[in-house]
Amino acid sequence: MPLPAARKRKPKQAPVANCESCFFRQNHLCALDLDDPCATFRPNTSDGLRPPSQLRFQFRTDARHTSAWAFPSADDQAKLHA
Repeated sequence: MPLPAARKRKPKQAPVANCESCFFRQNHLCALDLDDPCATFRPNTSDGLRPPSQLRFQFRTDARHTSAWAFPSADDQAKLHA
């Protein structure tokens, strides 16, 4: 059953980057005279210039603590060749 037109949701669009909302332009650090945002665009937030958050490193826990195959010990080899 399709939803009525009033209930349909439009996907949110990401905010468009522009030079006026750039950290460097707002703090008079930009030396470029471009109409479009450059590759160094950073949004000007109340936190200032901060690096993007990174993923946390997590160690893998292996369920297997012994190898599937191991060389025989010296005693086992001596018994085989005796």
